[in-house]
Amino acid sequence: MRLIYKFLRISNKQIDTMATDIIIHDKKDNVGVVVIEKITPKQDCACWIMEDDSSTNIQSVDEIPLGHKIAMVDLKEGDTILKYGHDIGKVVKSIKKGEHVHVHNVKTKKW
Repeated sequence: MRLIYKFLRISNKQIDTMATDIIIHDKKDNVGVVVIEKITPKQDCACWIMEDDSSTNIQSVDEIPLGHKIAMVDLKEGDTILKYGHDIGKVVKSIKKGEHVHVHNVKTKKW
């Protein structure tokens, strides 16, 4: 199942569709959020960057379920995870671009 976004091009009344697998909230974010049931290994994924309505692509390394994060760049131990343009934690185990970002490799900085 793919999430489909539709928008109206006002100048010529044409409706375009864009299939989106991953949403990136802010251009500064180094992770995106999976918005389909799951991403499979080596899947080519379409990403939508909400902040400026641009798009990019990434190939997944791991299976990643709905609502979980994917690394948009290589991250090393100690790096800060940015989501919504804000610090949401630190990398505790190196993460390659396209890998699953979750509690096994990211921890909060609060504890």
